[in-house]
Amino acid sequence: MQVPKLTPRTADTHKGDYGRALIVAGSRGMSGAACLATYAAVRSGAGLVTAAVPDCILETVAAFDPCFMTVPLTDSAGRLAVEAIEPLDRLAQRATSIGIGPGLGQSDDVSQVVASLYASCPSPLIVDADALNALAVTPHTLVRPAGPRVLTPHIGEFRRLVREPDLSPTDCRARAKKFATENEVVVLLKGNRTLVTDGTQHYENTTGNAGMATGGCGDVLTGVITALCGQQFSAFEAAVLGAYIHGLAGDLAAEECGEIGLTAVDVAESLPAAFSQHLHNN
Repeated sequence: MQVPKLTPRTADTHKGDYGRALIVAGSRGMSGAACLATYAAVRSGAGLVTAAVPDCILETVAAFDPCFMTVPLTDSAGRLAVEAIEPLDRLAQRATSIGIGPGLGQSDDVSQVVASLYASCPSPLIVDADALNALAVTPHTLVRPAGPRVLTPHIGEFRRLVREPDLSPTDCRARAKKFATENEVVVLLKGNRTLVTDGTQHYENTTGNAGMATGGCGDVLTGVITALCGQQFSAFEAAVLGAYIHGLAGDLAAEECGEIGLTAVDVAESLPAAFSQHLHNN
């Protein structure tokens, strides 16, 4: 499987051509995750980007960058409340792609919100972090989703999803292919040489470095894939290209500041250069 190519933008294009990305993320104490994922979606070419976050962190997220919009959702104890389901459904109807999970925290209400969106949303949904933990406690939700789904677990999250805590990393990679087939999803299993599979097609990523083993890099990846899903890429293509570009951005950032001090912000800031390099190498 080759990395999908990028198409140069035409002169008469406009923001409506590049999708409406919706990022559902954050909780009290984890506003940074929402900021990183949403900012990465902006830096990955989405035409319009909205962060839907608990009301208690709205101002913090809105102040991070003026290029994305914010919508407050009902919260309880700093996390999404079950009352957020109805307004979130309305937001989802307007979105061309949705990323959910970074920094949501864990609660019964969060699990219900995630389960509702996963089951009913027809648009591509990228599921990461605490949204994966929510699916792990509501496994029935995985049956017959309403639209394309990309799940982006690291090894620990994948073990929780399949309820096999002792699964070795090698066995996780094999099990990911079976899981993707059984649940009709794309699995992006994060780690050294990240694996992307839909059960039939498989891709092993070659970009990235050890400096990216730092908080927030996974949130950036969520934003990248969400943006690409709104730009005429299939769920599998978006996951492959997202993994490649995310790793390449990390490599470019490491060239500037080294691996030890690398941060997720450095990776997000390097996304435009990574896209440009890939476009010119097509």
